[in-house]
Amino acid sequence: MKTILTVIGKDQTGIIAGISQKLYELNINILDVTQTIMDEYFTMIMLLDLAKINVSFDEVKNTLITKGDQLNVKVNIQREEIFDAMHRL
Repeated sequence: MKTILTVIGKDQTGIIAGISQKLYELNINILDVTQTIMDEYFTMIMLLDLAKINVSFDEVKNTLITKGDQLNVKVNIQREEIFDAMHRL
């Protein structure tokens, strides 16, 4: 299953490292990533492959949201098909 992960918050050191480490621990592969700093805000979008996870999608979601809270950033994760349907014209 592919998912879209977004991370948004005030820029600080350790955001990419913290999120990437958590993805590694969950056995999630990063297929693509883009990130930028807009003024003083960090934004990142990742395309992830969850094919090798051994926990539920809800557990992945809750774990990443908790990590985002620890980093003071907003984390959202959606299945790719839901993301695509929401952004279709």
